[in-house]
This record gives sequence, structure tokens and C-alpha cells, in this order.
Amino acid sequence: MAIPGDKSLSHRALIMGALATGETRIKGLLESDDVMATVAAIRAFGIDVERDKNAWTVRGGEWQSPDKPINCANSGTSARLLMGAAAGFDLTATFTGDDSLRRRPMRRITEPLERMGARIKGGDQLPITIRGGKLTGIHSVNQPASAQVKSAILLAGLHASGEIVIEEPVPSRDHTEVMLRQFGCEVGVDGAKVAMRGGQRLTATEISIPADPSSAAFAWLAAAIVPGSEVTVRDVLLNRLRSGFIVALQRMGGDIALDNVRGQHGETIGDVRVRHTPLFAADFTADEIPSMIDEIPALAVAAAFARGETRIEGLDELRYKESDRLAGLAGGLTACGIEARVEGDSLLIRGGSADGGEVETHNDHRLAMAFATLGLAAERPVTLDGAGMIATSFPGFVPAMRSIGAEIDELE
Repeated sequence: MAIPGDKSLSHRALIMGALATGETRIKGLLESDDVMATVAAIRAFGIDVERDKNAWTVRGGEWQSPDKPINCANSGTSARLLMGAAAGFDLTATFTGDDSLRRRPMRRITEPLERMGARIKGGDQLPITIRGGKLTGIHSVNQPASAQVKSAILLAGLHASGEIVIEEPVPSRDHTEVMLRQFGCEVGVDGAKVAMRGGQRLTATEISIPADPSSAAFAWLAAAIVPGSEVTVRDVLLNRLRSGFIVALQRMGGDIALDNVRGQHGETIGDVRVRHTPLFAADFTADEIPSMIDEIPALAVAAAFARGETRIEGLDELRYKESDRLAGLAGGLTACGIEARVEGDSLLIRGGSADGGEVETHNDHRLAMAFATLGLAAERPVTLDGAGMIATSFPGFVPAMRSIGAEIDELE
């Protein structure tokens, strides 16, 4: 099964290419709405970005003040990483987004950038204006662990004097550290501590983007819950800090096999085959969540078909996604006849089977894909109140799922 390129890597490749000296070629870039927001943004900063039939080309250079506010649409990754990258240049830029993004918290990004020397106008939400320039190093505690916060600080640190040190309670996604090395930057990692000498220059390179495990999760989920199914996704990203959903399915009894595992541009990739087998409830603790934060909707649907009660702890961050994803999951599961409840920052699901029904997606792409997949194994169809937002991360979701036998009607 073909799955498009990883969203996290696509954002980072574009931004680092825009910061690097020379011409960066990116193959397999995810052409989703979120990633296109990053393309539009770096063009607004004066960087040349072109697409041909084989790859995207980014010609890095000095960033300039944009003529108008940077509209990051629904993409929190675009807003947060671009604020960090822009802070190191002598420019002024205002960042904004759609209604959903303007409700999401940004103070965790702007506070460390201010400590580094950026001048920032605005509160905890967009729009926010950044006046960049001369930055200094920082010792920051990134708690709760957030790859977007860490990435913004590291990208700003490329134009800072001194040392950048970031400590986390548990390691968050390390794609930025890995890719910075591919662009020639020296970054040290010691457990959950990241250190980098400021003022390093990036050198253009060629990057190939593997398949996105967060998108592949829905195909794996379908195979796990639909009797008689088997799905293989090839050349998928298998970064250890992104493989939590695979590990979770295995703990629930999932029949999973990995093949052709290898390295690519500092990351691990391979082929993942999932075959249907009965699933059983399991408990997941807060320290497991960072490795599958975007796959929690898929995990919740898997739990709906698992025997027993599954408990997933440490989900407070879900309240600040494109929607209150924690409440949306509980509500959608309940609407489909599944016993689900929220206790603090935990989600409890008593599984076995699902009736189906009408689900409110709250304009959240991952909720829409999760409940569409649930419908493949439910007693009766699942109807969503909207699905256009799926293009945020997986514009080819419907044809991809149909290619493995899913019956999805009027979802485009």
C-alpha cells in the first residue's frame, strides 16, 4: 500500500532547506494542506521554492520581512517551527492562522524565544508578531516534552551566540536533531537532553521523505480490526520515537511483522505488515504517549474492538490539538455505541464491538480518519459530519483506503 511522505519530516526539510546555503532537493514531500502552508510561508520570507515532476527544490538564503502576515492555516507545526527559524533574522513577521490554530497555545514557543532575545508582540494565541535579530543561547526545560517547542529553539539557535541546551522529562520526537545533522550541524543528545553550539551554518543536501507512520496507522488499524485482512505499508518511517502505535498494537495482541529495515538520511525505515487477529485490552502510561501522540485516535479505535477495558493515560496534550481531541474521541466512541469516558487526562474504553452511528469530527482530520476506519468493522455504517479537513495531513486518504478494499462513500 502506498502512503504519502511523513508530515513532520516534510515541514523540517523545507524549513532547513530555506535556512541552508545552497540548493536542497526533497523527494517524497507530503503535499498536504499543512505542508503547503509551510511552502507558502518560506516563499513569503523571500526563499525560492520550486516543484518539478521528481522533487521539490529549495534555494536557501537570508530571510526577509514578509509583505503581509504569514498565514499558517491549520498547521501548528508551521507556525511554531517558522517562528523559531524567523527569530534569528533581522526581520519582522506576524504569524496567524485559521480559527482553530488561533485558539492553540503559543506561549511555550514565544517565552524561550524572548529569553533568547527575540522581541514578541502578542499573547498566548495567534496572531503574534516577532521582531528577530541578535539572539543568545539558552538553557530551557521543555516540560511537558514537545518536539515543536524543542525544534523552534534549535532552529532559532542556528543564529544565536552561545550554547543551546534543552532538557525534557522524556525524549520527544527527534526528527529536528536527526535532520540538522544531515544538513551539517553538530547536535549532541544525551538521553532526554539536547545540546547544540549556536551560530552553526547549514549546508544544502538531498532528502528523501519516507512514508508517514501517522497516516499508515489507519491502514494498519483497518487490517487489525477487520476479519480476514492483511495490509503491508512499505518504506515507512520507523523512528523509535514514532513507533509507539506499532508497539501498542503488538501489546494488544496484534499480528505485526517488520521487514527490510534499514537506514535513510539518519532515520530508520522499513516495511510493516499487519494481519487481523483478536485484540485484547491494555493499559498505556503517560511516558508512552509521546511516541504515538498523533496515533491516539487510531489506538482508541483499536481499543474499541479489544476485549476488556483499555486505559490510556497522559492525554492532556490532546485537548490542545486541532480540536479538544480527548473529548472528541470519547464523544465519537460513545456515539458509536462504545463505552468510553474521560477521567482527568485519561481515556477509558471498554471494547468488544461497535454499533456505528453519526460522529461529530470537530473539524479534526485525525478524528475523521479514525472514525471512518472504525466504520469498516462496525455493525452499521459510521457517518461523519465532514471530511474535507483530512487533506490537512493525508489528501489521498479515501483512494488509499479504497485501494485495500475499504468501502467509503461520499467522504471526499
